[in-house]
Amino acid sequence: MSHRSRLRLPPPSTDTCLSKLIIARRSIRRFQDKPLTLNTLSQILWATYGFTTGRRRAVPSAGALYPLDVYVAVRRGGVEGVEAGLYYYNPDHHELELSAAGDFSEKLYNACLRQGSVRSAPVNIILVGVPERITVWYGERGIQYMILEAGHAGQNIYLAATELGLGTVAIGAFDDEAVKEILGLRGDATPLYVFPVGYPG
Repeated sequence: MSHRSRLRLPPPSTDTCLSKLIIARRSIRRFQDKPLTLNTLSQILWATYGFTTGRRRAVPSAGALYPLDVYVAVRRGGVEGVEAGLYYYNPDHHELELSAAGDFSEKLYNACLRQGSVRSAPVNIILVGVPERITVWYGERGIQYMILEAGHAGQNIYLAATELGLGTVAIGAFDDEAVKEILGLRGDATPLYVFPVGYPG
């Protein structure tokens, strides 16, 4: 494709709230040994996949089928007043459901090919895709829609973390089967993304 003419665009505005967040957003791989508050975690999870108005959620979804599940691995002492464990985020009630008690940060660190950010973060948010929820309507094309949706949710994690003075990094390099085993996933559910979240170190 040839470009025969050029149109100079006006400079972007950089003084809006969203513009400032986009400019400030960075991938953070080192974290302080400092716990999150439950309010902070609540805000990030709502921005990830929570409901906004009515049955609308924080991210777009093909056919409003929402093929993602969100899990949270809380390190020991990672969130004030919350015991270490693996939790499922239930967006319908905006609550965490304990899947397994204990500190899984070391296991998750190994499953994520020993990336230090996973072990040092007080919290890791794991996005899981459940293909059958969307392929039943869109066929194999639904897989692409599901992956795109994980990207939408991931960007919200970045922006919410930045707004709250936290940092995160998107991790896609991990042993799928190892992460599935840690989370106790069944059927065709598959991990798509891991986001360590904490105060920048």
